[in-house]
Amino acid sequence: MRTPTPEGDVIWGGRKQVYANPDSKLWLDRMAERGWTAPTWPEQYGGGGLTREQNKVLEQELRAIGARPALQSFGIWMLGPALLEFASEDQKHEHLPKIIRGEIRWCQGYSEPGQGSDLAGLQTKAVAKGDHYVVNGSKIWTSYADEADWIFALVRTDPEAPKHEGISFVLFDMESPGVSTSPIALISGSSPFCQTFFDDVEVPKANLVGELNKGWTIAKRLLQHERQMVSGIGGISALGGSGRKLEDLAKQYLGDDEGKVADPVMRDRVVGHRINDRAFQLTLGRAGEEARAGSADGNLASLFKYYGTEQNKRKYELMLDCMGTSSLGWEGAAFGFRELATTRSWLRSKANSIEGGTSEIQLNVIAKRVLGLPDRPSQVKRASSSTT
Repeated sequence: MRTPTPEGDVIWGGRKQVYANPDSKLWLDRMAERGWTAPTWPEQYGGGGLTREQNKVLEQELRAIGARPALQSFGIWMLGPALLEFASEDQKHEHLPKIIRGEIRWCQGYSEPGQGSDLAGLQTKAVAKGDHYVVNGSKIWTSYADEADWIFALVRTDPEAPKHEGISFVLFDMESPGVSTSPIALISGSSPFCQTFFDDVEVPKANLVGELNKGWTIAKRLLQHERQMVSGIGGISALGGSGRKLEDLAKQYLGDDEGKVADPVMRDRVVGHRINDRAFQLTLGRAGEEARAGSADGNLASLFKYYGTEQNKRKYELMLDCMGTSSLGWEGAAFGFRELATTRSWLRSKANSIEGGTSEIQLNVIAKRVLGLPDRPSQVKRASSSTT
């Protein structure tokens, strides 16, 4: 487990997980036993109970030995923090330990067909009936829905309320009768995305998180966690689709006999990109410390998500520029695996500006909530006139 994770060997956990390498299961079990898949979560729910200083030491030690992540999990990155804040004690004890041990894999039911970025315009309905809700509707761009065990979803429980109200946050098993998924292909040739359908799905009322019709508050907080997670796109932007560093790829295709990048313009572009990577990582670290101290602006997640997206897209443009005609390959023996992986990853990077909230939405959040800019041009004109 001290080597880079091979293609297709990422551990997401869940009932459908296949462990091609038995050591991956052993590594997950040992990390979960200590609560180190979620090191800062409370011990009473199976977490590590570490302080932020202790967790920083743990992260440094794991990096020092080149350890693979024991578990990748939407449950850890997004749902778990929301449950810790909003769920009942029974719900926390029911779901958090299973997330930590990798027993249940979660997917997110937010976006819907025809709604674009208007998340609050969702139409999936949940109608109360006895001790459960009957859910009907559809979600789209549901990452790994065909592999997930449970879903956390936004549903409309009061169709007469304003669109940001009357929304509730529920959890349910993907094996419930009436749940079906249909994979969505991307131009990169593969895709984690699905459209998910709910036809008279019965969801126990005990699976409602927080208050009825108050799910929008939970949804917004979870989106902050999601955007912080997705902002990590920029944090790994030195790596290509095959796990190679940008500078190593530049040396391979543009290097001289001494192993240096011979093209001075490309050398400057690569160095500039790596400097931006480092600055971004330091900024993320500082913001993380501020968040743990309770002094960070949650809206900064939109700024980081936007910058991380653009940084990742710039990385793949640089990689293709370095590779020249080798970047044109799509399939066939004339091209190596790494060339094909990089080309497909370049196409995949375009989705970064859509997933986790579109770049346009992030810019709106930054403009309004970070910079405090007015909503309409008329307000700008009035403000300018009053200033003069």
